[in-house]
Amino acid sequence: MKEINMKYGQGTMKAYFEEKNLLEIIESNVFRQDKTEDEIISEALYNPIGSERLKDIVNEGETVCIVISDITRSWQKPHKFLYKIVEELNEGGVRDEEIIFLCAQGTHRKQTGEEHKILLGEELSKRFEVHDHDSFDEDSMVYLGDTTYGTPVIINKKAVECDHVVITGAIIYHFLVGWSGGKKSILPGIASFKTISLNHSLSLKEGLGSGTRESVCSGNIVENPIHDDMMQAAAMVKPTFMFNVIMGPDGNIAGAVSGDYITAHEAGRKLVDSIDGVNIEKKSDIVIASAGGSPKDINLYQSIKTLINAKEAVVDGGTIIVLAECSEGIGEIKDINDMILNFDNMLDREKDLRENYTISKYVGYFFCETGEKYKLILVSEIDPDLLKNTKIIVTKTLEEALEIAYKNQNKNLTINLMPHGATTLPKLALK
Repeated sequence: MKEINMKYGQGTMKAYFEEKNLLEIIESNVFRQDKTEDEIISEALYNPIGSERLKDIVNEGETVCIVISDITRSWQKPHKFLYKIVEELNEGGVRDEEIIFLCAQGTHRKQTGEEHKILLGEELSKRFEVHDHDSFDEDSMVYLGDTTYGTPVIINKKAVECDHVVITGAIIYHFLVGWSGGKKSILPGIASFKTISLNHSLSLKEGLGSGTRESVCSGNIVENPIHDDMMQAAAMVKPTFMFNVIMGPDGNIAGAVSGDYITAHEAGRKLVDSIDGVNIEKKSDIVIASAGGSPKDINLYQSIKTLINAKEAVVDGGTIIVLAECSEGIGEIKDINDMILNFDNMLDREKDLRENYTISKYVGYFFCETGEKYKLILVSEIDPDLLKNTKIIVTKTLEEALEIAYKNQNKNLTINLMPHGATTLPKLALK
């Protein structure tokens, strides 16, 4: 027998299974970086991809809008690279008073002065103020045209009216657009709520009852309409320069790319793949995935990344076992609660999602849809009554989950294990 021992909340959860059934233990690739974060940042800025250096692009007297991520993305360590970007602009002849910092809030809340200080760092926060984008303030935005998908591109005026737009952030896997970073600074970052909602609604197939698009998933931009739509919106804004970081397994900056927002982002995606994209030989009948313990499994909403990644390691209709303590239940966001609690069938859920699309509603819908298409077992402290209108099975232990998975089934069902399901994306190796 082989022992499984995976993170769960503040502790671990274990169970036993036949070792012959194990296909793979899916972990992040070994990654070593011998450069400091400052060296990585400087090297990227001084060697842009598909572009001249930023200081050689701008000119004296021109205005620049630097688009930054909000406080929920402070793990990007923006204070480590924003001052270097300002140095580049100053060297190019752009004065401080000609630089605007615009926070890509998307649909997130406004921030406090203290949070702005965290993002900019001690020195820059004394020299600059940060403007928070408000996706509901139509008067602060301008219409640039429609995409081929019919999405009206309505963007913050402060960015559009500047001579240059510099977009910053980080590239990680994203369950809708494939990878974050790059164009996401524009849409959803500084776009109107209407623009954001119509773009994100492309995650659904055409026609009520058709459900989600298979091509809208982590690590994919091929035939991904959300990605294509965002790229069209970004092309209307024409960002002058991009700077994005890539984080390592230790939470430090492991790489960075700068330059043209299309070609530099492509290079960044490859680096993300080299760290967190894990090739697997075969999908299994059962996948067991841990979110990675607290705080990644603090509620159901936070556990969505684990579910999305786990789906990539299991056969169609197989069994997905997710270890997520969910000490705070579903999560405080009203929309995901409404989607899970207020409906007892997928058609009504989909109808509501189409009528008033939000990311949090989509997360709730995705959990419910996965429960319909797979045997989805949640090892959790969540109240089972909260999920009674879904087909999601809730157990207290991994051992019980395995018993359910094997009930009335062949005892030789294969298993893939994902100890860090929130951050590893399985990719089926091409033969």
